[in-house]
Amino acid sequence: MPSKPPSTGPGRLNEIVATAQRQREQRERDYREQALKLYPWVCGRCAREFDRATLRELTVHHKDHNHDNNPADGSNWELLCLYCHDNEHSRLTEAARQGGAAQPGAAAARATHNPFADLKAMLKEKK
Repeated sequence: MPSKPPSTGPGRLNEIVATAQRQREQRERDYREQALKLYPWVCGRCAREFDRATLRELTVHHKDHNHDNNPADGSNWELLCLYCHDNEHSRLTEAARQGGAAQPGAAAARATHNPFADLKAMLKEKK
């Protein structure tokens, strides 16, 4: 029997989108479960502790912001509470909007002034 050509049209597109959403949700469940096994249930920013009753408020943040980068050792993840996670993404969005360092690790302007550079000499002068 000859195989049927793939269907086209809005029904096919809806099917593709639904499949992609199901696959994304499954990936998220998988890496979330792994991260919760690897790391203590504490927000990596504010240090808020979570238990089974509040665990839904703890999210997995991808350090490189790539949700498809999920190494088994968890090196691209950190657990953040909902508030810190939103803050992290807001800071990234704002930095991109302002033309600053939009990606983690991107070059950012750093302060070069050191107010304590001559402290030793200043202390010797006072003696």
